Amino acid sequence: MSSSIAPFLIFFAGAVLVALTRGWARTVVLLAVPIVGALNLWALDGAEPVTVGLFDYTLTIIRADRLSMLFGYVFHLAAFLGFIFALHLKDTTESVSSMLYAGSALGAVFAGDMITLFIFWELMVVTSVFLILARRTERARAAAMRYILIQVLSGVILLAGVLIRAHETGSIAFDYIGWEWGVNSLSSSLILLAFGIKVAFPLLHTWLTDAYPEATPTGTVFLSAFTTKVAVYGLARAFPGTEMLVYVGATMTMFPIFYAVIENDLRRVLSYSLINQVGFMVTGIGIGTELAINGAVSHVFVHIVYKALLFMSMGAVLFRTGKINGSDLGGLYKSMPLTTVFCIIGAASISAFPLFSGFVAKSMVLTAALGEGYNGVWLALLFASAGVFHHSGIKIPFFAFFAHDSGIRCKEAPTNMLIAMFLAAFVCVFLGVYPWPLYDILPFPVDYDPYTAAHVLTQSQLLFFSALAFCALKLTGLYPPELPGINIDVDWFYRWWLPRGVKRLIQVFAPVDHKVRGVFIRVINKAIGGTFQYTGPKGILARPFPTGTMAFWAIALLVVYLVLYLVFGVAV
Repeated sequence: MSSSIAPFLIFFAGAVLVALTRGWARTVVLLAVPIVGALNLWALDGAEPVTVGLFDYTLTIIRADRLSMLFGYVFHLAAFLGFIFALHLKDTTESVSSMLYAGSALGAVFAGDMITLFIFWELMVVTSVFLILARRTERARAAAMRYILIQVLSGVILLAGVLIRAHETGSIAFDYIGWEWGVNSLSSSLILLAFGIKVAFPLLHTWLTDAYPEATPTGTVFLSAFTTKVAVYGLARAFPGTEMLVYVGATMTMFPIFYAVIENDLRRVLSYSLINQVGFMVTGIGIGTELAINGAVSHVFVHIVYKALLFMSMGAVLFRTGKINGSDLGGLYKSMPLTTVFCIIGAASISAFPLFSGFVAKSMVLTAALGEGYNGVWLALLFASAGVFHHSGIKIPFFAFFAHDSGIRCKEAPTNMLIAMFLAAFVCVFLGVYPWPLYDILPFPVDYDPYTAAHVLTQSQLLFFSALAFCALKLTGLYPPELPGINIDVDWFYRWWLPRGVKRLIQVFAPVDHKVRGVFIRVINKAIGGTFQYTGPKGILARPFPTGTMAFWAIALLVVYLVLYLVFGVAV
C-alpha cells in the first residue's frame, strides 16, 4: 500500500494545479491526472484497506475490491474522455469543479465506511452544482438551486440512516445492509431512500431531467458519468438481492420512454434515456445473482462510455449551433459528418446492437431475469429495450442530423471534441466485438457468451421490428412531432404547485402572523418597560444600598436557607 495513494487525492491535487495553471500547462494537467490516477489504481488492486481513527470509530478511506476497482477504472476513463472534450474551456471554475467532482466520486466508491461515503456524497453535490451554474442562464441557475436542494436532502437522509444504524449495531461499515418488506429497520429504509434519490427512482427522478439539460455542453458529460453511478454502486454494495429493486428497476426502464418520445430538447431526451438505462442496472442488482450483478456493473461500464458519447455529440451540436431542440435542428450531417458518425455509434451502442458495447452487457441482465423466473420483468425489459431504440437509437440522430433540413450550416466540432468522441466510439465498438477485457474485471467469474444464436436473433428481431414501427408511425403521421415547448414531469409539484402553495399559505396566514407578532412585540415592550423601572437610572436597583440594609437581607437569606435545610433535610 505504500506504493499507492487514495485515488481522490490525485484529483484533488490536480484541481489545485488546474487553478494555478493556464494554457498548455493546464492541458497537460487535465490529461495527466486521470492517466496518473489509472496507474495508481493498478497499484491499489488487491491492497489492504487503509484506515484512520475518528473519535470512537475507524474510517476506511480505501477499500479496493473487485467491485470498487471496476467503478474506479470506468471513472478514470470517463474523466479522461471528459477532460479531452473540455480542453477548449477557458472557465477555470468549471475545470476545477470537474476535477473535484470526479475525485469525490472516486472517494465515494473506494469508501469502506458510511461516514466516509457521506463526506464524499456531499462533496459530489457541492462540486457538481457548478457544472450547471457555469451555463450562466436564469434557467440554469434555477435548475441548480433545485438540484442542490434535492441532493442535500439525499445527504441528510443518508446521514440520518447512518447515525441510526451506528446506534443500532455499533458499526459504520459500508457493507451489505439488505431490505425486506415488513422486516426492515428504519436505518436501512433511510439509506435505501437516500440511494434511491441519487439513482433517480420513479417519482424521485425529476432533479436529473431538470438539471442535466441545463448544464454546459461539457458539464453534462461529467454529470452523466458519476452521480447516478455512485448510487448504483451503493445499491450493489449494500442492497444486492433486494427484490423490491427488481420491480423499481423495471419501472425505471419503462416510464421514461413515454416522456422521451414527446420531448423536444434532445439533451433532455438523453436524460430520460439515462434513467431508462440505470433501470437495467437496478433490476440486475435486485435479482442479486452473480450473473445479474455482473450484468448490472458491466452495464454501468459500457453505459458511462456510450452515454458520454451521446452527450458529447449533442454538446458539440449545441456548441456549434446554439440550438438543441429537435424542431430547430436537422440536416447537420452536411456540416458535422464526423459528429454524425460518432452519434450513430453511440446510438447503436445504447440500443444494444450486436457488435456494440450495449449488447454484451444488457443481455446479461435479460438472461438473469429470465433464468430466475421473472418472466413479467423480462417482458418489461424487452419493451424498454425497444423503447430506448426509438428515443435514443433513432430519434436523437434522426432529428439532429437528418429529418428536415433546418438550413443551419456550421463548422465541424472542435478537434478536441472529435478526439474525445472518437476514443469513446472506439471503446463502444471494441468492447462490443471483444468483451472479454470487461468480463475479466467483473466482480464474479464470468461463464457467459453473449454471441449465441438465441441472443443475437432475439435482439436483432427486436431492433428490426422496433425500427419498422418507427417508420410506420412516421409515414402515417402518428409519431409525436417535434414541437417547441417544455414538458413538465412530476417536478410540476415543486416547480409550479409548491411555490404557489407557499404563496397561498402566506396570504392566508399573513393576518394571523401580523397579529401574533403585534402581541409579541407589545409583551416584549411591556417587559422591557417594567424592567427599566427597576434597572433604569432612576430605578430602585440603581440606588445605593445602606450597609444596614445589605446586612439585613444577608441575614434574611441565611435564615431561609437554614429553615429549608432543617425542614427538608437537604442543602439547596
